[in-house]
Amino acid sequence: MSADLSRVAGGGAQPRAEGAPAGASAETPDGGATPVHARHPLTWVPSVYLAMGLPNVLVGLVAAILYKNLGVSNEDIALYTSQMYLPWVLKPLWSPLLEPYRTKRWWVITMQFLMMASIGAVAFCLPLDGFFRASLAFFWITGFASATQDIVADGVFMTTMSPREQARYAGLQGMCWNLGAVVASGLLVSLTGWLHGSLGWTWVQCWMAVMLGAAAMMGGFGLWHLRVLPPGAPSAVQGQDLSSAMVSLRESWITLFRKPSIWMMLAVVFFYRFGEGFIEKFGPLFLLDPRTAGGLGLDNAALGHIYGSAGTIAFIAGAFLGGFIAAKMTLRRSFLLLAIALNLPHLTYYYLSHALPTDLWWIGAVVAIEKFGFGMGSVGHMLYMMQQIAPGPFKMTHYAMATGVMALTKWATGSVSGWLYAGVGQHYASFFGWVLVFSIPPIVLAWLAPFPVAVDREDLGAPAGGH
Repeated sequence: MSADLSRVAGGGAQPRAEGAPAGASAETPDGGATPVHARHPLTWVPSVYLAMGLPNVLVGLVAAILYKNLGVSNEDIALYTSQMYLPWVLKPLWSPLLEPYRTKRWWVITMQFLMMASIGAVAFCLPLDGFFRASLAFFWITGFASATQDIVADGVFMTTMSPREQARYAGLQGMCWNLGAVVASGLLVSLTGWLHGSLGWTWVQCWMAVMLGAAAMMGGFGLWHLRVLPPGAPSAVQGQDLSSAMVSLRESWITLFRKPSIWMMLAVVFFYRFGEGFIEKFGPLFLLDPRTAGGLGLDNAALGHIYGSAGTIAFIAGAFLGGFIAAKMTLRRSFLLLAIALNLPHLTYYYLSHALPTDLWWIGAVVAIEKFGFGMGSVGHMLYMMQQIAPGPFKMTHYAMATGVMALTKWATGSVSGWLYAGVGQHYASFFGWVLVFSIPPIVLAWLAPFPVAVDREDLGAPAGGH
């Protein structure tokens, strides 16, 4: 599916170091700091969030399409690509370990150059006989680098700008994250279809070219951020030893599980997108599979247009509507409605798998309905984590932990989706029938969801769209 709605405008930004203005210093190659002129947020916020959305969707969605084109079975695609969600699941475990060393800026730029190398390595693996295992290894490296970039890039944003500035640039932040997703799932996938259909390139040649292009983009982001990215405020344990970070990590976990109703809240977070997790993994495979296998028989170009244009526009429109509803009604009163908005449109894939329409415009419109509901409902998911789980002395860390639970849902559903597909005899109509069953618990849990943290109406704000 399209990118998740997880880039939020978080309140309670950490103060800048000793009151320094945004972009007041930059790190030199040896780790020191030299004064530079303050950079306007427009010079770095769009590029940072583009650089976050692109690799996230490349690993989470585009890799599955790549392997489908290269002849890997649906079951293997679902099982092995789902494991690549683990970096986002596990990122709370190593995020405090980054704090004592270097600046946030250094980590962002280093991860971008590492992703340039790892994505480029994927391209050179594709002509090999053992391309599947080799490319998976480099996708794994890309995933860990991308998850690390998410941690520190959000840290730069939240510690460089005041709460007022965060609110001002939240919409731009989310739009650029989704634009990165559009580039990956729309333009790049469509490009492979054009190269294959119009120029007659083999799928290996098409995907080598696209992966090298994606690698070049990450290298370009790294070079640009060497010039413009501010360092972010230093952590309280920066310059200290690893033991200080371990103490902070332990304390953050202890305080999380002391929160009232925490287990029920984590259950709500885990199951909220349970049905969506199965569609995210098998939706594009169903659209690409030939009609003889029960799919819709689309090519890469058509899939890229549906995901990258109609789907993304519908997702963003749904997200803005969901934010408006949550702000007007409050999250507590709108949460069940938003959960229904996310899960009810799963009927669209059930319909497509039975009707098997041939009109591309109609298929795109039906997929857009599901994307609209996904965008609208995701607002409730992200606001619930931000307003009910994150508040406290470790707000950023607890939010990262909550989003890790969200990623755990993707990992779990993606891992078992291949077995479910095989268990129903590789019959898509039966598979999506089970998805409808799996969409019931999220609605029930949203109805029972606890709200232990009181949120004032004036503190409400619509989150930006993102991963």
